[in-house]
Amino acid sequence: MSALGRHVLAEFYGCPEEILSDLGLIKQHMVQAALEAGAEVRETVFHQFSPQGISGVVVISESHLAIHSWPEYGYAAVDVFTCGQTVDPWVSCNYLKEAFSAHNMSAREIKRGIFDTHLEHKSAANY
Repeated sequence: MSALGRHVLAEFYGCPEEILSDLGLIKQHMVQAALEAGAEVRETVFHQFSPQGISGVVVISESHLAIHSWPEYGYAAVDVFTCGQTVDPWVSCNYLKEAFSAHNMSAREIKRGIFDTHLEHKSAANY
């Protein structure tokens, strides 16, 4: 069995409110997290909510990194989804734990697009 991608769902707790409230800093850290893992950044979109919270995505050639922050709780939810064998999503997660000064990170990895290597690729209509 092989997988097309790796998707890490990470939760960061105990982050300083001022970090999770700073749109420019969040964007900078998310882009750098992608680069640290060896990803190729294509586009970014970030939005700051009122009165607080930031959502954003970094589109990479290998898939994406996404975030939503709750500064008032010192919490951020992050997805790092990578395809192929060259980009390690855990590198991005570990970078962000430090960048966000998180007291704790909880994360799990999900394999995406699992295929039996003995079967030929079929279109979705054939399943």
